[in-house]
Amino acid sequence: MPVFAETILVVFSLIAIGFAATRFRLIKPETGDGLSDFVFTIALPLLLFRTISTLGFDHGAPWMLWAVYFSAVFITWGFAHLTIRAGFGRDARSGVVAGLSAGFGNLVLLGIPFITGLYGEAGLAVLSQIVSIHMPIMMAASILLYEWALRRDGAVTSPANLSALSVQFLRQLFSNPLIIGILAGVLARYTGFVLPGVVDRVVASLAGVAGTVALFAMGASLEGYGIRGQVRQALSLVSLKLLLMPALALGLAMLAGLPEFQVKIAVAAASLPAGVNSWLIASRLGTGQRLASSSMTLGTALSAVTTGVWLFIADLML
Repeated sequence: MPVFAETILVVFSLIAIGFAATRFRLIKPETGDGLSDFVFTIALPLLLFRTISTLGFDHGAPWMLWAVYFSAVFITWGFAHLTIRAGFGRDARSGVVAGLSAGFGNLVLLGIPFITGLYGEAGLAVLSQIVSIHMPIMMAASILLYEWALRRDGAVTSPANLSALSVQFLRQLFSNPLIIGILAGVLARYTGFVLPGVVDRVVASLAGVAGTVALFAMGASLEGYGIRGQVRQALSLVSLKLLLMPALALGLAMLAGLPEFQVKIAVAAASLPAGVNSWLIASRLGTGQRLASSSMTLGTALSAVTTGVWLFIADLML
């Protein structure tokens, strides 16, 4: 069995166990929410802090990696927006949610444990470079495009207040635990700050459980979201996320001449399904929640197969 196939089996088994534990009421539904809170606010920020502050980044500046990955994101986003609007006759606001559902990969709860299990700490270091700007870029895009969509749909006629939008964005950004962990890691790295021995062991212990608990919590949360209808629309977005986006990432990475290891990380990251963030943003926008929920659930199930296929293709072509 290829190494990546074994890792995929372990990762999705943990998700399935979390899902089954909630479905059969071995744990209370709210337990999954509590575990997700722990992972998102404590374990993963500490893991990102420790990774960025201590690990080496041997591939130089990540400009080309960012250019490749986010080009794949926004091309896929554009196709998703057009698919929902032209193919299904939805409004512009639904188009924004569709773009999020097709472009906003689950790089944290699923991506961090998956990439770490597959490529070790070196893989996590490269993924951390993507994660470090992933949330800010996707948040900014969703806020700006939704404001545009409100006016495009005629729901709002007044001009956008750029000052208020900037304050909203910055407030959301700097209250995000993942961003705090990333910024703290960057600060520690460039100031040479080293945690005292006992503190470092505590941080390492909490960070060490992040991957396993994240996958279990993700499975438990999926049981609560589930498939909420709009299946045809959701499947069209899932197809774009799981097929088009990794194909774009692979092609663009090879054209850009990225190092082989970075290409593999970019393709693996691009092949991951949408996560809960797309649903959370849809809820905050007040539209497309069912579409986001169905896309997330179907995409997570199908990616157990498609991710392995893309990793196999990447191995063949590199």
